[in-house]
Amino acid sequence: MTTEHLRDQTCIVGVGTTAYGNFPETDANGLGADALSMALADAGLTLGDVDGIIVNRIPSYERFSEMIGLNNPTFGAQLQASGRMSGASVMMAAMALASGQAKCIALVYGNNGRSVREYYGGGDSLWAPWGFTSPGARHAMMTRRHMHLYGTRSDQLAHVAKTFRDHAALNPAAVMRKPFTIDDHQNSRFITEPLRLLDYCLINDGGVAFIMTTADRARDMKKKPVYISGMAREDTYENSSTYTSPDDFWFGALDRMAGRIYREAGIGREAVDGLMIYDNFTPTVVFSLEGMGFCKRGEGGPFVEEWHLALGSGLPTNTNGGHLSESYMQGWALIAEAVRQLRGECGERQIKDAEVIQYICATPISNSILFRN
Repeated sequence: MTTEHLRDQTCIVGVGTTAYGNFPETDANGLGADALSMALADAGLTLGDVDGIIVNRIPSYERFSEMIGLNNPTFGAQLQASGRMSGASVMMAAMALASGQAKCIALVYGNNGRSVREYYGGGDSLWAPWGFTSPGARHAMMTRRHMHLYGTRSDQLAHVAKTFRDHAALNPAAVMRKPFTIDDHQNSRFITEPLRLLDYCLINDGGVAFIMTTADRARDMKKKPVYISGMAREDTYENSSTYTSPDDFWFGALDRMAGRIYREAGIGREAVDGLMIYDNFTPTVVFSLEGMGFCKRGEGGPFVEEWHLALGSGLPTNTNGGHLSESYMQGWALIAEAVRQLRGECGERQIKDAEVIQYICATPISNSILFRN
């Protein structure tokens, strides 16, 4: 499917993010509702302006709508609780708005994984009869293969983790802000070898919400709109289910996406001012960079080792600290950061003169979005 006709037709006009941490006194509904209130205020709108809703990791969009008092929406959807659905939610909203199914859509995410002790692995599984039950184990196997094929090293992955922690140190909202050294990373314990503690994302509670509308309706909004200039998605199910590892690190899917998204957006890769990469684990960042063509296949390790992802470099990435240090909001907070960067709202971590930010998610449902101000 081509999306060229959707270029700059829809935009994000409001963003809301709660505090991140451990909040047992509430739940996913409450966290999502708080984030939505913030997003509406950010956009200068009220719930009465909303006629569409998409929720993620919230048990029921019908029940949630009833709880917040959203009546008679013309569009509604609930996506499964996985990180690859953050980008998919924005893409779905863009298509719904462009086709006239709604005029203003609220996208809401609530995650209380920390307070309910969500471990993302363990227990019995039909897909993992030999105890292979965690995303970390799966990515560890992929990392080991990447190391075997291309010579990628653990200390190179440490540069990803340290760069994002350095960014988080500039972000008052980040859960983990204390800087660490490459040696600290190398001395941290293995969780699933070759991945160490500091190669893993966080687990925490929080909520994120966006308000999306069409470009013509955004002209009178409170904040400067951030446009959806391009988007691409490709699902890879063969040898790529939840607990098996694709042999090519999703390179084929990402490469084909790269062949579409820049052309359809009318934006060259060289025009991208910053990246928001889904960083559930440090090696996923390497896979994403290679797949989308920011470095050659197999050269992701040396690329990150040269600090290309740091603020002040040519490709600052995950300036909020990402999943590794800010919060694990499964892609949603990364998209919020993209919007805030393009508005110039990020203070010490602001990318100078940011005009184009790209979101990349390398998973069995790989997706990417080009945001432009």
